[in-house]
Amino acid sequence: MASNYDNTAWFYDPLSRMVFGRSLIKSQTSLLKYIPAKANILIVGGGTGWLLDEITKVHPDGLDVTYVEISAKMMALSKNRNLGNNNVTFINRAIEDVKFLRQFDVIFTPFLFDNFTAENLHRIFNHIHNLLKPDGIWLNTDFQVAGKWWHKLILQTMYTFFKVFGAVETSTMPEIQTLFKQKNYRILSQQTYYGSFVISQAMQKQPA
Repeated sequence: MASNYDNTAWFYDPLSRMVFGRSLIKSQTSLLKYIPAKANILIVGGGTGWLLDEITKVHPDGLDVTYVEISAKMMALSKNRNLGNNNVTFINRAIEDVKFLRQFDVIFTPFLFDNFTAENLHRIFNHIHNLLKPDGIWLNTDFQVAGKWWHKLILQTMYTFFKVFGAVETSTMPEIQTLFKQKNYRILSQQTYYGSFVISQAMQKQPA
């Protein structure tokens, strides 16, 4: 069975807020201004779905949202969120197993890529990349090791903890930023949080 956060769904949000305060929340909500009205959005790995509540505050209607989450328990929590009058399609599968016949205006990947081995990351990243329209906006938040001694320590603690619960498949942070650079994404906005341990980016896909 693929790694997922089923066993952590009931305590994931309280734990993250106990450790990181509102840093993880701010890193994601700061990007919502890059979602245009009437956009067609793909959210991958949205967890408990609190992000849907925040999106509805900005766009109470007019959005077409596809919400992909591999954890059934996280998905159940997400379905109880405030969706406003937006059209939301929930898909409880791994993103690499989902085939779409269309591309999206906006893709949001909140703390997704740190879960994968380098080999799987390349495959999953390329799959998602191909789902974004040329000139489309990719919103991404994740952890990073940015030169501070405690970054590696807290990261390793997180990996050890979540592997116990079967949530992640890797024990090391993959080179996420390298993938965006290789695909020539243009950075529209970049901010860091929690002592630069969290990076939040809005990026634009360049036409081929």
